[in-house]
Amino acid sequence: MQRRTFLRNATLSAAAGAMAAPAIAQSMPNLQWRFAASWPKSLDVGFGATELIAKRVGELTEGRFQVRTFAGGEIVPPLQVLDAVQAGTVEMGHTALYYYFGKDPAFAFGCTVPFGMTTRQNNAWWYWGGGAEALAPLLSEYGCVALSSGNTGCQMGGWFRREINSAADLKGLKMRIGGMAGLVLAKLGAVPQMIAAADIYPSLEKGTIDAAEWVGPYDDEKLGFNKIAKYYYYPGWWEGNAMIVTLINEAKWKELPKLYQIALTTACAEANLLSQSKYDALNPGALHRLVAGGTKLRPFPKAVMQACETATYDVYAELMSKSEHWKRIYPAWKKFRDEQFLWFRVAEMSYENYTFYSRLGEGK
Repeated sequence: MQRRTFLRNATLSAAAGAMAAPAIAQSMPNLQWRFAASWPKSLDVGFGATELIAKRVGELTEGRFQVRTFAGGEIVPPLQVLDAVQAGTVEMGHTALYYYFGKDPAFAFGCTVPFGMTTRQNNAWWYWGGGAEALAPLLSEYGCVALSSGNTGCQMGGWFRREINSAADLKGLKMRIGGMAGLVLAKLGAVPQMIAAADIYPSLEKGTIDAAEWVGPYDDEKLGFNKIAKYYYYPGWWEGNAMIVTLINEAKWKELPKLYQIALTTACAEANLLSQSKYDALNPGALHRLVAGGTKLRPFPKAVMQACETATYDVYAELMSKSEHWKRIYPAWKKFRDEQFLWFRVAEMSYENYTFYSRLGEGK
């Protein structure tokens, strides 16, 4: 009796397996997507994130979902990734959404805004504070969805040919700067320039610009800015963090099997974590090398920071009447930011202020 029951169950299991196999195969079709980045291959953290995402998606789908990566300029100009994803020229893109603030200033919330949040605070907003949901209607107007897939942390203030001692020194300054921080600097008399990574060095070398910012010590050393400009300022008040996203053509995203959507979401979340931690690991050594090589490390004077912050809130007030999406997103974003600042002052900043300046543990 037991033998007959076992054989019957085994037969039913085999039959169910035979029927399930074609269903699984149908739910995991072979796909090949193109993934265009805004970064050159030489920037191994930024472009490396695209390679990680492509590799992990392939692994999680047993090779059925293949993603081919392209560096900035190979298939799409670095600052036109959004346009390419929207048009379906590529299925995916890895970019900083603040590059597209000229289309709508609210795109900057998908990367960073001046005097905004840190990486951890921005992750809290994006994943748990309604950030992704707040940006979704704007992205949908451009036929895209976005997954957070990288961050740089707080960036440096950039490279200058001359010292900046007051806000007056910004007048007439031609500076490569990303995102809507250019609107702030323009209020102070500077001349902002939006230039892709690969074109910054020749622009600085030829004198087309007087100053330039990119990310931080590790990337800046690779790009060679220290060979041209000797003053290296901090902090990058316009980028307390800089979230990088993977843009996906919305129609293509909806066509993806659920398993592939999960694989892509998982891979992007991993890239978000690993890119930030890699910058944190590599920036200290790069900064040591830059300073040892003659770079003059300088903090922005307090008066300059205050002038920039005042101009920032003037810009934000003006945008309330210029963009419905900005008007919709900004109040809730600002409330979340202020609450994060309050919380971080209690524990995080107290800990950092003590431990970062304490010398009791040196040599022990």
